[in-house]
Amino acid sequence: MNWLSTIQEHILDYAPKVLLAFLVLILGFWIIKRITALIDQQLRKQEIDDSLQGFLKSLSSIGLKTLLIFSVLGMVGIETTSFIAVLGAAGLAIGLALQGSLANFAAGVLILFFKPYRTGDLVTLDGHTGVVQVIQVFNTILLTPDNRRIIIPNAVATSGSMVNISGPGIIRVDMTFGIGYNDDIDLARSVVEHVNVKCPYLLSDRKTDILVTELGDSSVNFAVRPWCKSSDYWNTYFYFQENVKKAFDREGVSIPFPQVDVHMNQKA
Repeated sequence: MNWLSTIQEHILDYAPKVLLAFLVLILGFWIIKRITALIDQQLRKQEIDDSLQGFLKSLSSIGLKTLLIFSVLGMVGIETTSFIAVLGAAGLAIGLALQGSLANFAAGVLILFFKPYRTGDLVTLDGHTGVVQVIQVFNTILLTPDNRRIIIPNAVATSGSMVNISGPGIIRVDMTFGIGYNDDIDLARSVVEHVNVKCPYLLSDRKTDILVTELGDSSVNFAVRPWCKSSDYWNTYFYFQENVKKAFDREGVSIPFPQVDVHMNQKA
């Protein structure tokens, strides 16, 4: 049977090539992993910006893997030149299909060039707040305070507003505390001032504002605005929340909860 013998000939002809290509592919990915690790090591030795390190590492990995795949295709017998020609002819369709990825790549380059944020900064992007772990070719990865990894496309990160909390290095913590209308305002202020003095996270060269800002429906509200390092934001916030409550309890200052008085007129 001629067709059976033809199939056997093709199998005998291509099987070694396919097996060799598979081995080269596995070995190639292992070598690329090692090369990427060496590139990362050298970038760290050169003290290059962490944001640029992640971007270059990701870019080199993608480039090397692309070259490896084309090499493996050539080993199997596929004409890579014609394959590239086909890709070139379909360039418009591919460009339209990958326009989101291309936009993310371009946005990643802009982020690295203009540096609105860097690796290690505490930022708010697309409504998510976290520390920038790495800036990759297409994405920025944030680590949130509750230890979740948020992957945000670079185009999304640059298309909206970006809040870099770590940018200046210091930050003001805005808090509001309410006391009852029957409580002494001066006593409450002195209690908050005492907590402020004891707080270990505040900057000594910055004054904390403690102001009565509102006569609310159920409380007299104080605005408390201390300054601290950006990295101490949550430590400062939680310190005041806990210690102001404890201090108010010791001094007999009440923290009222919202309430509504209802008056009913009874007709005879």
